[in-house]
Order: sequence, then C-alpha cells, then structure tokens
Amino acid sequence: MKLYDWHAAPNPKRARMCIAEKGLDIEIIEVGGDDLKLRPDYIAKFPQAMVPMLELDDGRQLGESIAIARYIDEMYPSPPMFGRNAYERGVVEMWERRAFDEGMMAAGEVFRNTHEAFIDRGLPGFAVPVPQIPALVDRGRMRLELFFRKFDEQLANNRFIAGDMFSIADCTLFCSVEFAFWSDIKIPADCRNLQRWFDEVSARPSAKA
Repeated sequence: MKLYDWHAAPNPKRARMCIAEKGLDIEIIEVGGDDLKLRPDYIAKFPQAMVPMLELDDGRQLGESIAIARYIDEMYPSPPMFGRNAYERGVVEMWERRAFDEGMMAAGEVFRNTHEAFIDRGLPGFAVPVPQIPALVDRGRMRLELFFRKFDEQLANNRFIAGDMFSIADCTLFCSVEFAFWSDIKIPADCRNLQRWFDEVSARPSAKA
C-alpha cells in the first residue's frame, strides 16, 4: 500500500496518526507542491484533488482520512481505533464527527479565508475559483471558542475524548486543535482539561507522525 500525503495539511495527519498507532510500515508519498498546492501529477492520478489517498497493491484507491482509517482498522484491528464494542463505536463516531465539524471545519474557515495563498481557494478540491469570504473568519473564531469549551467539558471526566481508550476521535481532535494554531488561535487558558489532554497526546509517537 501507498499513502499519498501532504505533510503541510492537517487532514491527512489523522490517517498518519492511525497508521502510526498500529505500528504499520506503509510507504508515504509526499504530493505537496509549490504555493501550498498539490502537485499536478498527483491531481492527474487522483482527480478528486484532495489528500490523503490510499492506493492498494492492486491499484484501487481510497480517499478521505476516516475512510482510510476505517480500512486500516479492519485490516489491522489491534489496537482498535474505532471502539471495542458496539456502544464504544457509536461514542467514537459521535465525538469524531463533532471534532471534525466543530473544530476542523471552524479552523478551516479562519485559515482559508485569511491566508493569501488561498485567495480564490475558499474550498478544497475545486478546480474553479472559490472566493474567500471575510465574514467566515469571525464566525470561525466564534465556532472555535465554543468547540474548545465543549471538548474541555467532555474531558473533565474522560482521559480521552470518547472514554478511556485512545481512538480516531482523538486523532481528529488533535489535528483540529493544531489547525487552529495555524491562525494563532490557542486553547483558552481556563480550558485546563483540554490542555491536559493535548499535552498527553502530544507526547504520543503518533502525534509526531
């Protein structure tokens, strides 16, 4: 298998963290090009023009971080990244989705609508110009404030975001918080539970994947 990756992007890191947690040795191919754009040869290979993409040995392709992580988890079930039973899988799915929708998307609103390299690239994966919308910056910052506080509350009584085991939901949460840092938006000082969790996850080898 080969993982086509762009190390500068937050979304592919979720898949890399899952692979690292499994201890797998999968070839990773960097496809980031100039000006914070994907290389043309990769776009020709995968017209969806997004990362990551997992290419199987027979040439079949899987896009989207969570789809890739699910495949990896099915093929290599230890340690489980999506829960150990039906209830845990539901809880992991719930918190992973919240981390992505409320954190990753909010951080993306701020970054894509402020960075000069993303003028006319307001949404990923589109060949046509998509203009930046300044009003989304303020909304993104407001969303991140709510996101930090919701997850701080959840972590008050849980070591990890979905309970006592590290899961794909933690990978998404970690990458979302890191993405907010790109826009100089930090964890609020009074969100001590979230900061405790972030420090612990930062020390895991997969966080450096």
